[in-house]
Amino acid sequence: MGSETGAGKNYLYNNQDFDLSIDVFSQVSSKLLDDDGRPKRTGTAWTASAHIITAVIGASVLSLARATAQLGWIAGPVVMFMFSFITYYTSTLLAACYRSGDPVNGKRNYTYMDAVRSNLGGFEVKICGWVQYLNLFGVAIAYTIASSISMMWDTLKAPPSESKTMKKATLLSVGVTTFFYMLCGCTGYAAFGDLSPGNLLTGFGFYNPFWLLDIANAAIVIHLVGAYQVYCQPLFAFVQKTASEKFPDSKFTTKDIKISIPGFRPYNLNLFRLVWRTCFVMITTLISMLLPFFNDIVRLLGALGFWPLTVYFPVEMYISQKKMPKWSTTWLCLQVLSIACLVITIATAAGSIAGIVLDLKSYTSFSTGY
Repeated sequence: MGSETGAGKNYLYNNQDFDLSIDVFSQVSSKLLDDDGRPKRTGTAWTASAHIITAVIGASVLSLARATAQLGWIAGPVVMFMFSFITYYTSTLLAACYRSGDPVNGKRNYTYMDAVRSNLGGFEVKICGWVQYLNLFGVAIAYTIASSISMMWDTLKAPPSESKTMKKATLLSVGVTTFFYMLCGCTGYAAFGDLSPGNLLTGFGFYNPFWLLDIANAAIVIHLVGAYQVYCQPLFAFVQKTASEKFPDSKFTTKDIKISIPGFRPYNLNLFRLVWRTCFVMITTLISMLLPFFNDIVRLLGALGFWPLTVYFPVEMYISQKKMPKWSTTWLCLQVLSIACLVITIATAAGSIAGIVLDLKSYTSFSTGY
């Protein structure tokens, strides 16, 4: 009887120790892992806004003086503010789609495509994929804020909810980018008037002192190299994953070569990754050097990415997320906004294509044009 009692006590103690171990493990894992089992996210509104600002302010600012000159002192700033507000509003709709269902505990959508798949699905997913990959080729010129948001929302810590943090980051980043856009557009127009060039660095015949232009060009390169690397990663990952799935037995695509670096961990070099990425950068650089019509290319890329990624998909996903009834007041307002932006996008794209056709008549290889 005593031995049975002792065995029962030992079992009880062991069971308590086991429960205690589970509690300790749960506490430790909750500090290191998020609810989806991934490493704890540490992003804030500041880190997200800094990332978005760096990505969105690209080479397109060089053409803002010309755009302001064409619109004038009243229409120019008004149009900039109007589209800034539209971008901010639709970005808040997109931010609300990070989690499906409950904004705090709902299923996470890690990417833009995941959000489209969860809320819309079907044909829209394919369209979104093609638009995103097309937009990647304009990464250094006209990258949309929607693409930046979808890359940052999965880095934010909670609480507060990721959607609230992203809304703050969006407000800050849109405010800063609008300020810079207004600064570039209005100061350029004030300096050059109606003769404002399409490219502030090459279009006005000013080349002295050379060191000043060299510094300006170097600053652009430094700014865009990082953005180019970051935002080409989805395309790189897609091609590399497809290649490894299609040729699983090829050492060229799957094998990593360990290179020892004194004082650091070994570096894993993949030959396919090296060759493919190098060729991609060389080809896109060559294409950009062959295109002399900077202004029209900027407008076309901006138009192709603006309506689908920044307006249409966020609006439709938000409607689906909130289960908004058709023909309700909010539903009608959102549809009017989407259609109006579509009309503007089509008009902008048509004007850009017409400009490119005109530029091709006087086309000269490796010319900067204006």
